[in-house]
Amino acid sequence: MATKKLYRSPRGKVFGVATGLAEWRDLNPDMVRLIVLIVVLSTGAFPGALVYLVAALVIPMNPGYETYEREYSKAPEDRRTDEDLLSEYNRLKKKVEKMENDMFNKERDWDDRFHEGS
Repeated sequence: MATKKLYRSPRGKVFGVATGLAEWRDLNPDMVRLIVLIVVLSTGAFPGALVYLVAALVIPMNPGYETYEREYSKAPEDRRTDEDLLSEYNRLKKKVEKMENDMFNKERDWDDRFHEGS
């Protein structure tokens, strides 16, 4: 999904410029990296690299980066695992299902009361 504003991406390989461009226009990041590499090499290594570095300084980091950085700056043993996320998902799913059942049962109870009086 394309983003509305151009940001550098924390998932990028080198400063996140090419990945940010890819996310901005909903393109394949590997293809954008290849195109950026070809442009940098075709314009001469120094001028192309300079433009890339200026872009890295000018384009802001994605605001969602803090969450990403907070999670991935942790030691690997302190990160949430897939099992942790799955158990959290299942816990929340059960909670929502219980809320839906409670609401449905209350509505059915009121319907039963209404029809008994008819």
